[in-house]
Amino acid sequence: MKLSARNVIPGKVVRITQGAVNVDVVLEVAPGVQLVSIITKQACESLQLKEGMQAYAAIKATNVMIASE
Repeated sequence: MKLSARNVIPGKVVRITQGAVNVDVVLEVAPGVQLVSIITKQACESLQLKEGMQAYAAIKATNVMIASE
Protein backbone atom coordinates (compact mmCIF):
# COMPACT_ATOMS: atom_id res chain seq x y z
CA MET A 1 0.00 0.00 0.00
CA LYS A 2 1.40 3.41 -0.97
CA LEU A 3 -0.21 6.71 -0.01
CA SER A 4 0.67 10.34 -0.49
CA ALA A 5 -0.35 11.04 3.13
CA ARG A 6 2.67 11.49 5.36
CA ASN A 7 0.88 10.59 8.56
CA VAL A 8 0.05 6.89 8.47
CA ILE A 9 -0.43 5.56 11.99
CA PRO A 10 -0.76 1.85 12.72
CA GLY A 11 -3.12 0.66 15.43
CA LYS A 12 -5.66 -1.90 16.56
CA VAL A 13 -9.40 -1.64 15.97
CA VAL A 14 -10.90 -1.62 19.47
CA ARG A 15 -14.51 -0.67 18.71
CA ILE A 16 -16.85 -0.53 15.73
CA THR A 17 -20.21 1.17 16.26
CA GLN A 18 -22.75 0.82 13.46
CA GLY A 19 -25.10 3.70 12.72
CA ALA A 20 -27.88 4.03 10.16
CA VAL A 21 -25.49 5.11 7.39
CA ASN A 22 -22.03 5.47 8.92
CA VAL A 23 -19.76 3.48 11.19
CA ASP A 24 -17.58 4.85 14.01
CA VAL A 25 -14.24 3.05 14.06
CA VAL A 26 -12.00 3.47 17.11
CA LEU A 27 -8.32 2.72 16.54
CA GLU A 28 -5.95 2.42 19.50
CA VAL A 29 -2.59 3.74 18.29
CA ALA A 30 -0.77 3.61 21.65
CA PRO A 31 -1.78 2.55 25.17
CA GLY A 32 -4.62 4.91 26.11
CA VAL A 33 -4.43 6.83 22.82
CA GLN A 34 -7.36 6.37 20.44
CA LEU A 35 -8.33 7.85 17.10
CA VAL A 36 -11.93 7.83 15.90
CA SER A 37 -12.93 7.79 12.25
CA ILE A 38 -16.44 7.98 10.84
CA ILE A 39 -16.67 6.01 7.61
CA THR A 40 -19.50 4.65 5.49
CA LYS A 41 -20.90 1.17 6.11
CA GLN A 42 -19.80 0.27 2.59
CA ALA A 43 -16.20 1.29 3.35
CA CYS A 44 -16.23 -0.75 6.58
CA GLU A 45 -17.49 -3.81 4.72
CA SER A 46 -15.02 -3.32 1.87
CA LEU A 47 -12.10 -3.09 4.32
CA GLN A 48 -13.49 -6.10 6.22
CA LEU A 49 -12.89 -4.30 9.51
CA LYS A 50 -13.29 -6.35 12.68
CA GLU A 51 -12.54 -5.55 16.31
CA GLY A 52 -9.07 -6.74 17.30
CA MET A 53 -7.54 -6.49 13.84
CA GLN A 54 -4.64 -4.26 12.84
CA ALA A 55 -5.46 -1.23 10.68
CA TYR A 56 -3.99 2.15 9.76
CA ALA A 57 -5.17 5.72 10.20
CA ALA A 58 -4.05 7.82 7.22
CA ILE A 59 -4.24 11.52 7.99
CA LYS A 60 -3.84 14.10 5.26
CA ALA A 61 -4.61 17.69 6.08
CA THR A 62 -3.24 21.03 5.04
CA ASN A 63 -3.95 22.55 8.45
CA VAL A 64 -3.84 21.27 12.00
CA MET A 65 -5.35 23.66 14.54
CA ILE A 66 -4.32 23.83 18.19
CA ALA A 67 -6.29 25.69 20.85
CA SER A 68 -6.01 26.31 24.58
CA GLU A 69 -8.28 27.76 27.23
